[in-house]
Amino acid sequence: MEQRIVGLETEFGCMVRSDGRGRGAGSSERIVEAVKDHAFLRKKLGLLDMHARDYAFEPARSGGFLINGGRLYVDAVGSHEEYATPECVTWTDAVAYDRAGRVILQGLVDDLDLTDDVAFYANSVDHFGGHTFGCHENYLVDISAAAFRGSLSLLMPFLVTRQIFAGVGRVGGHKLNRNDFRKNIMTIGEHDVDTMWVADFYGVEIDPTVEYQLSQRADHIVNTVSSRVRFNRAIINPKRDSYYDYSDLHRLHVLFGEPNMNEYAMWLKVATTCIVLDLMDMKVLPADVRLDDALGTLKGVSRDQTMKWPVRRANGRTIAAVDLQRIYLEAAQSYLRGKDEQTDWALDEWQSTLDGLERDPMQLGDRLDWVAKKLMLQDYMNDADVDWQDDALHSLDLEYHNINPRTSLYYALQQMDAARRVCTDAQIENATHTPPQNTRARGRAEVIQQLIQRKWSRYLIDWDWVRVDKDRHLELRNPFHTYAAEAEAFVRDLSADSKKKS
Repeated sequence: MEQRIVGLETEFGCMVRSDGRGRGAGSSERIVEAVKDHAFLRKKLGLLDMHARDYAFEPARSGGFLINGGRLYVDAVGSHEEYATPECVTWTDAVAYDRAGRVILQGLVDDLDLTDDVAFYANSVDHFGGHTFGCHENYLVDISAAAFRGSLSLLMPFLVTRQIFAGVGRVGGHKLNRNDFRKNIMTIGEHDVDTMWVADFYGVEIDPTVEYQLSQRADHIVNTVSSRVRFNRAIINPKRDSYYDYSDLHRLHVLFGEPNMNEYAMWLKVATTCIVLDLMDMKVLPADVRLDDALGTLKGVSRDQTMKWPVRRANGRTIAAVDLQRIYLEAAQSYLRGKDEQTDWALDEWQSTLDGLERDPMQLGDRLDWVAKKLMLQDYMNDADVDWQDDALHSLDLEYHNINPRTSLYYALQQMDAARRVCTDAQIENATHTPPQNTRARGRAEVIQQLIQRKWSRYLIDWDWVRVDKDRHLELRNPFHTYAAEAEAFVRDLSADSKKKS
């Protein structure tokens, strides 16, 4: 595939502070609804969905498409704010539009004058509540369902070991218990949707044996592939919808992912995953990467305090996760070097990062989240003379992921030029209101902008189509096509039709 469509979906945690007497801005459920409504009804950043995208999880008016081509919505499971980027082709765009979602969300909080009471977090775990939420990745893949099943054992080793550079890090651990709920810390929501179609159930306990690990979600992943994700979380979640489904190309939905604060770490994660998917499309994935136990490897690598990360392959031999990644890298160097500028750049950075992990991982704090966070926590422990059991570490862990640049511990590093970047502030700001110019997001966003200006209320919008009134349709089937001319003609016809009726 010469180009690949990429998109990210981030689920944000919301914390509402009280005044100490139980009074404050309100419940987190009320806040996420207020923020969503403010975006669409007052700020006119997009158009609310007039139809139910999913009657259980995304009913009508639970969110909508934005003028930057992305989506902002409230996911009914857990009632959390979620942002999906528009369709992107370049990996830098994917990062820029992901960051744009955070800027949009924080701007809404500021505009509602809730900054002192409300904070949103791009993290993936509730340390003391037992819940997890993530940053899901979407990739367009050129492979049939049957062929994909055959390739899965070759793709999975990359996905479970990429956490050595893509992990965001976390203090402590969780363990799942299906038999004894006396130490369970997780509570289930009051809404039926929280337990809808649950095929398995377990309690979550705090695991005191873990000081620090690479991944926030590894402890909660129980399947390699699963279509039911509540209490049944998987590395890959099969999707059958129109998000990225064109011709014989299909959407690969990676459920096991975490929202990197560091731009470089997120870029490298997306870039290397696209490169490995290129190898999968070409049917040249190396056969000797197969693992004996993918789920066991996922947790084992995350929790390995030695930072050597040994993994056991299907052939019975043990190899370091860094060296397993090198097998993929060497294949990519052979088949993909020279494909385009962004691929060559990613191959160089992939090698450089693996070399650094092999020499001394703790020297990569400027580019890897789990390293930066661990260094920050170690500095605090040294200054305060405490160990890994100190509860304050959980608060510091969380504040690293605060999306408010004025209070976030990560953004403090960025402001000190201690974090590598792949985007400029100007690129991110532009991405808050301008869609990518090389995908169908451009045409869809243009129609949305015009419908907002004309205060049109009779519409339906999805990733691959727009309906206005009962007889106006704009199909957006090809995600690589901008539909700029088609959108212009569509809006022009609407205007002409409106004048006739008036």
